Amino acid sequence: MLRIMASSLLLLQTLFVGNIALAQQKKESFNYSDLLRSIETGEVRKITIDPATNIANVYLKKETDNKAEQVKLFNQNPELIAKIRSKKIDFAVESSAASSAAVINLMQIGLLLLLIFGLFLLIKRSASTAAGAMNFGKSRARFQMEAATGVEFKDVAGIEEAKEELQEVVIFLKTPDKFTAVGAKIPRGVLLVGPPGTGKTLLAKAIAGEAQVPFFSISGSEFVEMFVGVGASRVRDLFRKAKENAPCLVFIDEIDAVGRQRGAGIGGGNDEREQTLNQLLTEMDGFEGNTGIIVIAATNRPDVLDSALLRPGRFDRQVIVDYPDMKGRLGILEVHGANKKIDPQVSLETIAQRTPGFSGADLANLLNEAAILTVRRRKEAITMAEIDAAIDRVIAGMEGTPLVDGKSKRLIAYHEIGHGIVGTLTKGHDPVEKVTLIPRGQARGLTWFTPDEEQGLVSRTQLFARITGLLGGRAAEDVIFGEAEITTGAGNDIERVTSLTRQMVTKFGMSDLGPIALEDDNQPIFLGNDSVNRSDYSQEIAEKIDKQIRSIVFQCYQNAKQIIQENRPVIDMLVDLLIEKETIDGDSFREIVNNYTSKSLEIAR
Repeated sequence: MLRIMASSLLLLQTLFVGNIALAQQKKESFNYSDLLRSIETGEVRKITIDPATNIANVYLKKETDNKAEQVKLFNQNPELIAKIRSKKIDFAVESSAASSAAVINLMQIGLLLLLIFGLFLLIKRSASTAAGAMNFGKSRARFQMEAATGVEFKDVAGIEEAKEELQEVVIFLKTPDKFTAVGAKIPRGVLLVGPPGTGKTLLAKAIAGEAQVPFFSISGSEFVEMFVGVGASRVRDLFRKAKENAPCLVFIDEIDAVGRQRGAGIGGGNDEREQTLNQLLTEMDGFEGNTGIIVIAATNRPDVLDSALLRPGRFDRQVIVDYPDMKGRLGILEVHGANKKIDPQVSLETIAQRTPGFSGADLANLLNEAAILTVRRRKEAITMAEIDAAIDRVIAGMEGTPLVDGKSKRLIAYHEIGHGIVGTLTKGHDPVEKVTLIPRGQARGLTWFTPDEEQGLVSRTQLFARITGLLGGRAAEDVIFGEAEITTGAGNDIERVTSLTRQMVTKFGMSDLGPIALEDDNQPIFLGNDSVNRSDYSQEIAEKIDKQIRSIVFQCYQNAKQIIQENRPVIDMLVDLLIEKETIDGDSFREIVNNYTSKSLEIAR
């Protein structure tokens, strides 16, 4: 770059000097003969000669503005000099080389300064690169001295048990004397375990906000680099800073990125990750103590963590942050609904009851989607209509274009009514919430079931009822249109039926094989699930498992077909109503079915 700039300046310098000479040549309009004649006639007032260019500047008496005529002279001009002296004309010798040299010198000085400036920029860039290399092993943890996370325990709802477990951490950080007086030691590490979106990171922020102590937060992936030793260096730097600011909190999110089991997988593990894990193990409980430093980590994969990381002295406690129950969901909705305009007629308790299995993040997203729909529909407050649409969107996806009347729409209607009628008339099944023909996501129609209460344990009767309800759609297609007209619409239902039935046989002991666990959930950590297919049973048992699965599915399918055949009139009526309205809510659906069954019982009597 500097070489190109120097060449450009030299070229400009040459062009500048050449242009001066060319301009001087162009200005020659008064020749040598005119000069001699003017001297003889006394018209010349002053003459200056430039020996560098051999040009004479002639000042005539008639020119009042001191304008000079330029004349190109010969190499030897004795006659001219003699005439000038005889006529006693003012004569001087003035060289232009001095001014040209000054210009050239100025350009050279400018070039030198430009070269020095460029060299300075190169040195500065090299210094910054070197500084970055020196800081490569520094910890990238975000540090807040006053723990101004803006989150306290009152802002966290739905995980009361976890909050109670972590209250002790806050009390210790505020008043450690209460524990040390009786010889108690606070756990050095707390591992938050739970599914995604249940509030693990939010809970860690609440702990820091409550304790008002320095708070370090970093992700497990930020320790690992492609260069061996960098992760371990960052761990050392993190704990060095933490010791300088003790007592403090260190929060490591997604610790499974660095804390996975060592030596697992084909050919061993990753050297860089294992060195980082070894350094973390040493810092948490090694020769040097880390009094006053409490490490809180979060993961949704505790099964892949190294056993040395989970032992007492490192992560002493595992706090389960699970999906909230109905009361917890209500508390979460109250927290997230506090800053939203919600119509007074909206019941948060009803929303909590309709959203089993939703995490805190799902509920926050639900209210946000409802608020967006409210703005889109130009309403001033969120109503139950927006809540219903938001629940459908979160569960099933974006709403599609409704189907036009035709054979396909009627077939889908029978399929969905089949789910609803079989689920409603099967003992132990959850009540139907809604049946709709409005497409969402990949589904052309949907049937929702919502449990009346939280279900921690599921009975054999309930599992059989779920399998029967899932087969209700295919059974309706088979009974109404015939075996030749069954469609691919039951593909997802059949997958779920097969998975659920296999668990009943191999895990739950709910078949003729007896209470024997033939399969477990342990999968290879660093290999695909299909890489190792090791069974804990013989080929004979495998055949019996297949027979039991087919037997259960066939029995449930026959039950579903029987319900469809026995209730054909009400099914036809519900299908016509569904095609007309495109959506039937659960209360209306159950009322129609109850009226029909009551009349059927009266006729039978």
